[in-house]
Amino acid sequence: MNENIKPLDPIAFYLGPIPVHWYGVIIGSGLALGLYIAIREANRRKLPQDTFADLMLWAIPIAIISARIYYVIFEWGYYSQHPADIPKIWGGGIAIHGALIGAVITTIIFTRKRGISFWKLADIAAPSIILGQAIGRWGNFMNQEAHGREVTRSFLENLHLPDFIVNQMYINGTYYHPTFLYESVWDFAGFILLMLLRKVNLRRGELFLSYVIWYSIGRFFVEGMRTDSLMLGSLRMAQTISIALVVVSILILIYRRKQGLSDVRYLDGTNK
Repeated sequence: MNENIKPLDPIAFYLGPIPVHWYGVIIGSGLALGLYIAIREANRRKLPQDTFADLMLWAIPIAIISARIYYVIFEWGYYSQHPADIPKIWGGGIAIHGALIGAVITTIIFTRKRGISFWKLADIAAPSIILGQAIGRWGNFMNQEAHGREVTRSFLENLHLPDFIVNQMYINGTYYHPTFLYESVWDFAGFILLMLLRKVNLRRGELFLSYVIWYSIGRFFVEGMRTDSLMLGSLRMAQTISIALVVVSILILIYRRKQGLSDVRYLDGTNK
């Protein structure tokens, strides 16, 4: 029976001779939905019109480039021998931590130039970011990547997964953990949590820091199950960075409270 299982077609459609991959369609959809939610919330929080639209003109391309650079650096053994493959992001190979680094740096510069609080913008964007990540993991699913160790078909069926997921986890004669799904579910749960925390009226910056902590905890455990981790010696980079982000976020939260830097609340009207 297994020999008859065929993977889903990674190509969504063609624009003339140009193939459009599901990977890009799914990630683009996550970005679009996240941007829509962020813009609506920015309007409610009385930010200047088109603030997020202007930011995304810079943040999205820079985040994609930095995500690819990050990935290529840790896979340089391959890309140094195949430099023509470096720009081929449609086949997978972008790292979310690289994207976040690029996006955060871009946002810091943008907010300073606009005279807007970075933390206010980051709080508004936090649910959108994690929602985009939740959706984007399904691009990995279509590419049959970001999976975990070998498992049996019965293991996957006992998770009550639909057949299309079970079958897509059959790769080169072996079934694998759908770690893309585990992370996607964790991220969707994080999106719901952050949307609820908006109503709690947290101190400024704490919604974004909650996102970083929540995502990093989930990523740490999911990364431990994966077989394609970016490595630095014997260390899994995503796990190392996840631990560092949790610690740093907690320290920033404590420091801002002690120094009175977070006295403004999320629902307060000021943009400074």
